[in-house]
Amino acid sequence: MFRLLIWVALIAAGVWLWRKYKAGLTPTKKPVDPNAQPMVRCAHCGVHLPRDRALSQQQEWYCTQNHLEQGPGKR
Repeated sequence: MFRLLIWVALIAAGVWLWRKYKAGLTPTKKPVDPNAQPMVRCAHCGVHLPRDRALSQQQEWYCTQNHLEQGPGKR
């Protein structure tokens, strides 16, 4: 009977340690930077860039004047 209690205590301690270890591995959420710019995707080549650096035409975004003139690409 005493051996059974020892095994139960060891298993309970193991479960407790495993849960404590796993809780330490969970990634913490990084705070959102209030100065971060929304990103948009170029309709021609698909590259992502900040919206303030992109060119827009008819609700589509482009990374350069050349891509804006060429129009949407085949992705």
